[in-house]
Amino acid sequence: MIGEFGRVGVLYGGDSAEREVSLMSGQGVYDALRSKGVDAQLFDTGHYTLVDLINSGFDRVFIALHGRHGEDGTLQGALELLKIPYTGSGPLASALAMDKIMTKKVWIEQGLPTPGYAVLNADSDLEQEAGRLGLPLIVKPPHEGSTVGVTRVDTLDGLEEAFHLANRYDADVLAEQFIAGRELTVAVLGKGKDARALPVIEIIAPGGNYDYEHKYVSNDTQYICPAELPDALTDEILRLAEQAYVALGCEGWGRADFMLDGAGKPWLIELNTSPGMTSHSLVPMGAKAAGMSYADLCVEILSTASCKVQAPRDR
Repeated sequence: MIGEFGRVGVLYGGDSAEREVSLMSGQGVYDALRSKGVDAQLFDTGHYTLVDLINSGFDRVFIALHGRHGEDGTLQGALELLKIPYTGSGPLASALAMDKIMTKKVWIEQGLPTPGYAVLNADSDLEQEAGRLGLPLIVKPPHEGSTVGVTRVDTLDGLEEAFHLANRYDADVLAEQFIAGRELTVAVLGKGKDARALPVIEIIAPGGNYDYEHKYVSNDTQYICPAELPDALTDEILRLAEQAYVALGCEGWGRADFMLDGAGKPWLIELNTSPGMTSHSLVPMGAKAAGMSYADLCVEILSTASCKVQAPRDR
């Protein structure tokens, strides 16, 4: 099976605000695949061009990119045109999941629980929207990850500054009702009816602040996997993770993030179609709890690499 993968490119780095995380993810994936005998090569999309990618002779690629131009469907579309099989979701699902506003619209249409929200721009009456949603709020750029540009707003005085921070990254800004409670996440592997959720992880960050520092740098954040929850609630969260993933048309792998409120209700926050694969990352943690090593997880994801846009059949 390993030999059938051929020459594998691990696409990492890139030019997004999450470049540093991607460099760590890609190095981890590369090391894991090499340890399994895969002919893997690192390819930094921030330094090399599509022409270089064509000339690389890769038989398939593992996308370890995060953020714009790697996770948002643009690269996936290029790989479709080049007919290079790739890991993860296709162009449409990648674009939908990358856009947190569109993600919420799809989930709401599907009847899935996600916090109330408003779309803010330069013409918005910020005070009016805050009055409608209530405080506190989470204000974030809808096309960034790794908590880039995210602010918790507890008073009206902080709303304008939070908007302008997020507005540096996106013209439209997402303001979302804040859900106080426990932070949970669930990795999902597979596609459609075969999608399967891995064990629930609870994240306990110092002061409840799961920011960039506490995600990737410090060792102060606690992770409990499997999360200590009643069986019925665990089953509900796993089901919701799979439904959220399938609703967006995701495949290969992904990670659904939740908040569990004080009444025990889970709320979907976002879905990541190219999750981190660093030493602090959550998908490998869930896989380990399910009995799968980091290297085996990388090989399983690589085995699902494909082009997703189907050519029309001959009549």
